[in-house]
Amino acid sequence: MPPPTRADEPPKFRAGVLNIDKAAGATSFAVVRHLRRLTGAHRVGHAGTLDPLATGVLPILFESATRLAEFALQLQKTYVADIHFGFTTATDDAEGDRIPAGEASALSGHDVEAALSAFTGRFLQEPPAFSAVKVDGKRAYKLARQGEAPRPSAREVEVYAARLIEFTSGSEPVARVEITCGSGTYLRSIARDLGRRLGVGGYLGGLVRTAYGPLGVESAVKLDEL
Repeated sequence: MPPPTRADEPPKFRAGVLNIDKAAGATSFAVVRHLRRLTGAHRVGHAGTLDPLATGVLPILFESATRLAEFALQLQKTYVADIHFGFTTATDDAEGDRIPAGEASALSGHDVEAALSAFTGRFLQEPPAFSAVKVDGKRAYKLARQGEAPRPSAREVEVYAARLIEFTSGSEPVARVEITCGSGTYLRSIARDLGRRLGVGGYLGGLVRTAYGPLGVESAVKLDEL
């Protein structure tokens, strides 16, 4: 029989996976740090970073389950993304200042669907300048923050399915799309490149990871519920 623990000690967490619904504004590392303090687990990690502005499924691995991280990264992920047209940003998402890029008021849902079809299968994708990939041995985002213009090398990614869910027309149109993809795919790059393909520019607004392998956002728990 294990010895009793003091009432003010956090319970020791057994090995396992916790399906967290990450809130907007929180970094993935901050979620890990919070859960390490909350559970008293020695080893805690996540399986795939979500950008701070993104929400949705963030698998948290505890103790010996952290060994599964490399395997988990190979699982398919599904995202729902809001792509804004007519502007670009340096970060390819809403964190950067908007730069007018083209007249987008004539854009239609049909136009978006036709262009989106090019972003399925295997293709080369250039990661965002503000990303953790390395350029000449340095993180691209660090170079970008220093005022440089890093160009990360394009890498092969795979998108299994891409569909338009909803299109809002107007002077600043927005497309809500669902993307199911493999490891290493940047939704910010898809937003940027879709805007380029349409000739009006684009950036990623809201992003929700709705599924990660067998884990769905409908069964995820928020940190403030624990």
